[in-house]
Amino acid sequence: MSRRVYTFDGPDRFVAGTVGEPGGRTFFLQARKGGDVVSVALEKTQVAVLAQQLDALLDILADRGIDSVPVAADPDQVDTAPLGEPLVEAFRVGAMTLAWDGEHDRVVIEAAAIPEEGEASPDDTEEGPDGPDLVRIRIDGPTARAFVDRATRVVAAGRPLCPRCGEPLDPQGHICARPNAYLN
Repeated sequence: MSRRVYTFDGPDRFVAGTVGEPGGRTFFLQARKGGDVVSVALEKTQVAVLAQQLDALLDILADRGIDSVPVAADPDQVDTAPLGEPLVEAFRVGAMTLAWDGEHDRVVIEAAAIPEEGEASPDDTEEGPDGPDLVRIRIDGPTARAFVDRATRVVAAGRPLCPRCGEPLDPQGHICARPNAYLN
């Protein structure tokens, strides 16, 4: 099967979101430009790392005086709406890359599907017909800051943490891993 590459240069919307209840949520990245929408599934930790690394990249760029990168997100630009419908998973993300395109003052985020048997990994091929599916997002600094703000909130909106061990509390109960464990 030939590789599908979804490219969104300056999308109308680019967000991280979830479907489901805390403890059983599925995480998505979703991009939309006009009538084109793509949603890719990924792990909570992938969303958290993407938000952290993107925030760090933006901080470095702002410290270097890149005028197009704001120091903080504009609260009016942060998207709080639910994921767009219909929500159809294009693929599950395996690897992600993050870069700065200084020529166009854009952050470039790429998310590649988990390679199927016989496919080249994302590192083995530039833009060939083989390899895993890929979504490429190119966004400006203010949009990137707004993405980080929302993604951080989405990750933090999970189950409350045990005050003793820091593990998530399940609604059915929690056996603490710390010495003198107890059932919450």
